[in-house]
Amino acid sequence: MGIEEITRWWPLLVPIAVLELGLLVWALVDLLRRERTKGPKWVWALVIIFINLIGPIIYLMVGREE
Repeated sequence: MGIEEITRWWPLLVPIAVLELGLLVWALVDLLRRERTKGPKWVWALVIIFINLIGPIIYLMVGREE
């Protein structure tokens, strides 16, 4: 992959990276503030951090206990 290829895709990659970082931060802050979750908090932290874009979404949809 050359520099031309990277610069061509750059406008698409930046918003995706910002979205991923925002979801990651939102999910981790929510996880830290909640007293109870569906499952151990450490497992949810691993899911949020290591499954990138899908991990925070899974936690926000399934892992929170209302």
